[in-house]
Amino acid sequence: MTEPGEPTGSTRRMPTVEQGDGDARTPLPDASAAAREPVPTLDQGDSGAGRFWSARRVPAALLALVLLGAAGLLLYDIAAVRADHPAMQWRRSLADGLAERHLDDVVVLIGAGGAALIGLWLILLALTPGLRDLLPMRRDRADVRAGLDRTAAALVLRDRAVEVSGVQSVRVGMGRRKAKVRALSHFRELDDVRTDLDSVLEKAVRELGLAKPPALSVEVHRPAKKG
Repeated sequence: MTEPGEPTGSTRRMPTVEQGDGDARTPLPDASAAAREPVPTLDQGDSGAGRFWSARRVPAALLALVLLGAAGLLLYDIAAVRADHPAMQWRRSLADGLAERHLDDVVVLIGAGGAALIGLWLILLALTPGLRDLLPMRRDRADVRAGLDRTAAALVLRDRAVEVSGVQSVRVGMGRRKAKVRALSHFRELDDVRTDLDSVLEKAVRELGLAKPPALSVEVHRPAKKG
């Protein structure tokens, strides 16, 4: 659209923002650039990253179902008694049994022991994180947490170990605090192979980026002679 007096096909200059009372004019700021923010990082990395907590969905669901069923059955029986109906046989038998049995009775002791064990098991589940197969990794960013499966970490160490000259086969047991490596060497001196394995595996453990690198235990043996 043109104004009177302007030639056809000409364009109009877009408005600019004036800064203060001077003549300096600056373009409007870029909204996409203003929305970008630097990713928060940790200066030295968080080597004390805690373990991942399990949701415990199966134990929680089972406990909820048991409590729901017991509460529903008890409430139904109480409502029936209030409506002038006799109590259920199981509740009468339970009340009579509790009234007649002593505290040192074998059945009472077994029932109390089982209830105590179940209670301790539930408390243990509530206070421990679980997910023992997931090793927490060192945090380099404040808003990112990562974990490495123990089986995957063991495979990495095994692949690095078999690259050492003289190693025939390797077995790796990866724990949360210790990694046990058992290698078979069919040539070269065992001490030389063990030295190379220590160097290679220590570097591999550092490259895993774990928050708490496991201690290494390396054993090198000769394969068993056939016959």
